[in-house]
Amino acid sequence: MATHTLTMPGHGRVDVTVDACGAGHPFLLLHGGAGPQSVAHFAKTLAERNHARVIAPTHPGFDGTHRPQWLSTIAGLAQLYRALLDELDLVDVTVVGSSIGGWVAAELALLQSRRISSAILVDAVGIEVAGQPVADIFSLTLPQLAELSYHNPEPFRIDPSSLSDAQRAAMATNRATLSTYGGTMTDPTLRPRLGAISVPTLVLWGESDGICTPDYGRAYAASIPGARFALLPNAGHLPQIENPEPLLKLVWDFADTHATQRPAAR
Repeated sequence: MATHTLTMPGHGRVDVTVDACGAGHPFLLLHGGAGPQSVAHFAKTLAERNHARVIAPTHPGFDGTHRPQWLSTIAGLAQLYRALLDELDLVDVTVVGSSIGGWVAAELALLQSRRISSAILVDAVGIEVAGQPVADIFSLTLPQLAELSYHNPEPFRIDPSSLSDAQRAAMATNRATLSTYGGTMTDPTLRPRLGAISVPTLVLWGESDGICTPDYGRAYAASIPGARFALLPNAGHLPQIENPEPLLKLVWDFADTHATQRPAAR
């Protein structure tokens, strides 16, 4: 873990906690509302199996990190991560985002940073699609959330009575932070703006996602010029946890295909 202090024009300084592993083609891996632990194992596996450097920041406010009051939107997070790429002086970056991280990745792609060579959206939220509403996760109990999030929810159920007071407090803080950034999990202006994305984009979707359906994902891909869409079998909203193998292959192959630099093989 490392902390990078970034100065955002017109706002101020913000600390970003970053977990990095591996070496090679750079990936910026953006977590969703389930928090940084929801992508931690995937990050390590991606780095171990490929010539990859994976940078996984914690969105300020999650897991006890500080969120300045002015940082309260998905667009603001995108601006923050563009500054992080500048701070780290990275090029040829593949941005991978899960859930609201996918929304951040879409906004980041819209910023037209020359440091980014491709974008991968995994069960991303953010757009509005007629007849395909994003589930109101804030009204759901933990068992209900598991039902919608996984192809097979049994291994991932959490018994609320088993949680300590500290765990309950941490979950409540993360949910409040998610609500601040994402609101209703959609922005009515986003879908019309996606046509301005110019980097190669892959949209991946768990076939059993009950938070936002595969048809929602297809609409996402159709809104981005040239975007590819692919379903992930035996997975719901969090394929990086439930069935990571197909996701790992698709992520690496797409990033490698669109890399602008060719590192030496390991």
